[in-house]
Amino acid sequence: MPDYLQRFSSSSTMTDGDYDYLIKLLALGDSGVGKTTFLYRYTDNKFNPKFITTVGIDFREKRVVYTTNSPNGTTGKTFKVHLQLWDTAGQERFRSLTTAFFRDAMGFLLMFDLTSQQSFLNVRNWMSESLQTIPYFETSAATGAEVDKAVVTLLDLVMKRMEQCVDKPAADAHNTDGTSKLDAAAANEKKCAC
Repeated sequence: MPDYLQRFSSSSTMTDGDYDYLIKLLALGDSGVGKTTFLYRYTDNKFNPKFITTVGIDFREKRVVYTTNSPNGTTGKTFKVHLQLWDTAGQERFRSLTTAFFRDAMGFLLMFDLTSQQSFLNVRNWMSESLQTIPYFETSAATGAEVDKAVVTLLDLVMKRMEQCVDKPAADAHNTDGTSKLDAAAANEKKCAC
């Protein structure tokens, strides 16, 4: 089993509402680059070679079990995760609708077609709109190559960021003079970047 899948597994036994985290990921890229086929490959492990244009926004869902690694390398906590994978229309006329979903997304899958130089060049526009630095994977919805790895890597980044926000030690809640840091944090309007 590949290393990236050791801390991650699909779960078909979770019921509605039976999850620890709801993670929303947004697929971005030009029309025709394969966002929909990528998401179908990931959620259903199927490939549909027919080109069907997404109109506006659509989404796919998948339930997974995610296991963290503790600092000493042993298996850490296990979480049930409900993934919502939002599929966006790549056409310019839907851009305002697509960007409305950026606020709720916890991660982005930026996609381009290796056979279309323009779709690759346009990734810069999508990146500037999403304001994220994202690892790069060459995936294939047709063969399934690297599809799981791309989503698992993104989920791993999101979950690590969430852990940093949630697992603050209790000692961090107080200043050295015994006063609460929560009041100071509220005054400075510091928020978790999750």
